[in-house]
Amino acid sequence: MSEYSNRIRKEFAAGDMVRDAGLKTPDDVIRYDNISYGNDASLNLLDVYRPRNAGKDKLPVIMIVHGGAWVYGDKNVYQFYAMSLAQRGFAVVNFSYRLAPEVKFPAPIEDICSVCRWMNREHEKYGLDLNNVFAAGDSAGGHLLALFTSLLTNKDYRELLQSTYSCSCFRIADEETGNEIRLRAIALNCGKYDLTQTDNELEMKELFMDFMPEGGTDKEITIVSPLRFVTGNYPPVFLMTCVGDYLKDQAPLMARVLVMKNVPFEFRFYSSADEELQHVFHCNMRLSNAAKCNDDECSFFMEYIDRKG
Repeated sequence: MSEYSNRIRKEFAAGDMVRDAGLKTPDDVIRYDNISYGNDASLNLLDVYRPRNAGKDKLPVIMIVHGGAWVYGDKNVYQFYAMSLAQRGFAVVNFSYRLAPEVKFPAPIEDICSVCRWMNREHEKYGLDLNNVFAAGDSAGGHLLALFTSLLTNKDYRELLQSTYSCSCFRIADEETGNEIRLRAIALNCGKYDLTQTDNELEMKELFMDFMPEGGTDKEITIVSPLRFVTGNYPPVFLMTCVGDYLKDQAPLMARVLVMKNVPFEFRFYSSADEELQHVFHCNMRLSNAAKCNDDECSFFMEYIDRKG
């Protein structure tokens, strides 16, 4: 592991502990923890959160792809944010995925595919409405979600991944029914979308050495650059950043591509005179602006609910 990745793990973990200190599972949320969805017994685990008053009703689903610069994070770091979305009327699937440098790309994309296959198998047990599946990702999770969405909607990108990583599994369909998960809309929060741009080239090179099998060759950077693979088949996007986000220059780049490809989207830029808003501020349950952002995001998803299914 590079020195930079090691520092990320230590610093991000310390900050998240302070952010979430004292928080508890809300009384109005029921949770199902540590469900296995893949082959890695310690990392391929997910939680499902549901509003307690929903009973056994099928609910629209939000799948959470956590951030952490591809080298840090898990479902536990995102549990309180994810449960806050459940309080807004969703079944939330919050999962951990394999991290670099222990496992290289495309492992996280494979794991998202595995989560989708799990939802196809287990949706009845956990009350998941597969006609209404949404997804949210932030920071590196926003990057991975943007790539995964292209995997679902861009045949050329899927073929590029399959031909480059021939031993990888990008299968989405359920083996018995052939059903595939369709994302009705996604949220990209404080994400990284242009991997050729960085304020610190040395640090990005260190991350690429940890993240990519060949250390970040030109071909690899092309394969993991989401802006290149957006098509008109992309689902609607809730795109957000904030005044203190160190990746705030990235959102306008994605917005421009969405405009060019005629993809419906809503772009929110958050600022506040009363609260200091930083990168992924929406995960901080103590901020009123986090509640506002998450309200906005869920309201956006509700606009695209299929009420006929």
